[in-house]
Amino acid sequence: MNDISIAQACNCLALRQAARFVTQLYERHLTPVGVTPAQFSIMANLAVRPGLLMSDLADRLVMDRTTLLRALKPMQRDGLVETAASELDARAHALSLTKLGERTFGQAKVAWQVAQDEFETQFGRDRAKALRDELFSLTAER
Repeated sequence: MNDISIAQACNCLALRQAARFVTQLYERHLTPVGVTPAQFSIMANLAVRPGLLMSDLADRLVMDRTTLLRALKPMQRDGLVETAASELDARAHALSLTKLGERTFGQAKVAWQVAQDEFETQFGRDRAKALRDELFSLTAER
């Protein structure tokens, strides 16, 4: 296989290019609210599951804990996320949105929905759902 064929056949390259394209679209809408797409994903998980353990959040986001910790530091600094010892294990960190975090997430959801609608308008709602389903099934199998 020649180099051009390899580049065109590379699943990793195609996924990374698509991920950068989609990330830029969501950043364009979320940045005015002061939230990155990665922070929005963290907030969305904590909004549904307050008190989620850091290790469980890392698993849900398919991130290592060190990367998650780096993403959380500015959110903690800005008063969006708080950490407490877990009721089950004092060594484990339970994460929750603060009141400010809940308000910021509320604003970010509006911006996220605009980004979501833009993507689905460009890509097609049915195709977007099929793509999401396939991608989530890929990470669920690990």
